[in-house]
Amino acid sequence: MTKKILPGHGSGGKLMNDMISGMIKEILGRDTIQIDDSAVLDIESGKIAFTTDSYTVTPIFFPGGDIGKLAVNGTVNDLAVMGATPEFISCALILEEGFGFDEFEKILISMKESADNAGVKIVTGDTKVVPNGKGDRIYINTSGIGVFRKPVQRKAIDKGDKIILSGTAGDHGITIMSLRNNLSFSSALKSDCAPLNRMIESITDKFDGSIKFMRDATRGGIASVMNEITAGMPFSAKLIEDDIPVAEEVKGICGILGLDPLYVANEGKIVIIADAASAEGITAELKNSVYGKNAAIIGEIDSVYPGKVYVETFIGGKRLLPLLIEEQLPRIC
Repeated sequence: MTKKILPGHGSGGKLMNDMISGMIKEILGRDTIQIDDSAVLDIESGKIAFTTDSYTVTPIFFPGGDIGKLAVNGTVNDLAVMGATPEFISCALILEEGFGFDEFEKILISMKESADNAGVKIVTGDTKVVPNGKGDRIYINTSGIGVFRKPVQRKAIDKGDKIILSGTAGDHGITIMSLRNNLSFSSALKSDCAPLNRMIESITDKFDGSIKFMRDATRGGIASVMNEITAGMPFSAKLIEDDIPVAEEVKGICGILGLDPLYVANEGKIVIIADAASAEGITAELKNSVYGKNAAIIGEIDSVYPGKVYVETFIGGKRLLPLLIEEQLPRIC
């Protein structure tokens, strides 16, 4: 009989203590997990970056990852785009009564592998159990601390700056959409969920003074990131449709479903704005990483539509990309 999560696994009693000191600590790391009320950390003096995020996704396992991998990499990337080196992560788990231990174990193993791959330590956490029917199997909250090894230089965005995307748009969101709606497309499409900290470090080491903005394009996709940048500003962002890398599978599915890949979520892509003189060099450096092999310059900053984002289409027309009121793909990351 498959072992399942019971209310007692979140009650503070023997079941909970056995699960934490046994499976959770064994998988995530006996040498790093601290069971006290707080983790005591050795951190270099100076500024740190601190971030937190919660993760709920259906399905919890998908091609290219799972909710555990998503949680660790999402926190790592949020720190890295700020110019910080990710060091420590916390992990809070909300488990639904009846959730299988076998799936729970797979997620913990995935979190540990993802943390090791990114070079971060999971140092503290919490576990709660909600009654059956009151949750969605598992929710995860991760917080992260990153250290600034050197001052981060960010100049003001200006007309003529180039917009760079580190790879193909929309892979994660379309993967989740296909699974959630039982779409039987015959493709090798998978989520782009990945730790980007080392790739980011490679470009900031060489081009930090030239990079003016950097953000991971998760919920809301590239269009939402660009709208955050241009809102209320005296400049606009022009994206060139022919230059935006989109996998053929994503193009096909978006075409069938009537979706715009520029609004679809990513979990392993960053948007960069850099001065024109360094844009080609930054793009070339990104391509040296397995996670940036499809990097491209996809547009530039101009003043055609101040405060707005627009696309120059392949036929030479222009269309605005407003900030959507709701997501195209709800609850995908």
